[in-house]
Amino acid sequence: MTRLAPNLMPVVVALEDSNEDFDTMQEAIRKSGLAAELRRVTTGDACIQILYAQCCEPVRPALVLLDLNTPGTDGRETLELIKSDPALKDLVNVVLTTSANPKDLAFCYEIGANAYHVRPLRYTEHFGVLLDVFNYWLTRVALPQRRRLIS
Repeated sequence: MTRLAPNLMPVVVALEDSNEDFDTMQEAIRKSGLAAELRRVTTGDACIQILYAQCCEPVRPALVLLDLNTPGTDGRETLELIKSDPALKDLVNVVLTTSANPKDLAFCYEIGANAYHVRPLRYTEHFGVLLDVFNYWLTRVALPQRRRLIS
C-alpha cells in the first residue's frame, strides 16, 4: 500500500550572504510563530546543491529566497538554473534583494520568479517584508503537494 509521508515542517532555503540579513530572517521566522526550518546557503552553487539533495527528502522546500548579489554563482544564475530544471522548476522562488534595477526585476519575472521584493534598508521595514513573505507563502497560498509517496 502506498501512503503519503507524514506532514513535516516546511523548509525554507535562503540564498543570503549577509549575516545581518540572515539573522533578520531567523528572527522573522521565530516571531511569526510559524513552524518552519530555515536553511542558509551563501552561494548559488550551494543553493543548487541543497535543492537537489532535498528532491529526495519527504518534504521539498516550500520556499526558496534568493538574494541576487551573492559571490560566485549569483541569484540570477541560480534562478535560471532552478527554472530550467524539470526537477526544481515548480519550487516557489521569491527574490529578496537590494537591487531596484528594472532590468533585474524584468529578468527575474521573465525567468519565472514568483515574487520580487526590494529589500528595505531599515530593519523594521525589512522585518515586516519578511513576515509578510513567510506568512503569505507558508500559510495563505495553496501550493502543490510536495510530499513524496513512500511505500
